[in-house]
Amino acid sequence: MPIYEYYCEVCKSNFELIQKISDKPAKKCIKCNKSTKVVKLVSAPGFRLKGGGWYETDFKTGSKKNIAGGGSSSSGDA
Repeated sequence: MPIYEYYCEVCKSNFELIQKISDKPAKKCIKCNKSTKVVKLVSAPGFRLKGGGWYETDFKTGSKKNIAGGGSSSSGDA
């Protein structure tokens, strides 16, 4: 899911939200809880990959494998 960056004109803070592409833009600041003056910023695209997948199994080598799993890696992966 994409990570979107917002700016609150009331409390002058930036915050990020993980939202679906089809979700409507946020209208409330998560820091000051005001429901007006929240602006969606144009920023570099960001997204989060969850779980094991092609990156986890195909492109990591040695001690870098399985870092999403929280620790122990097995070197006998096929």
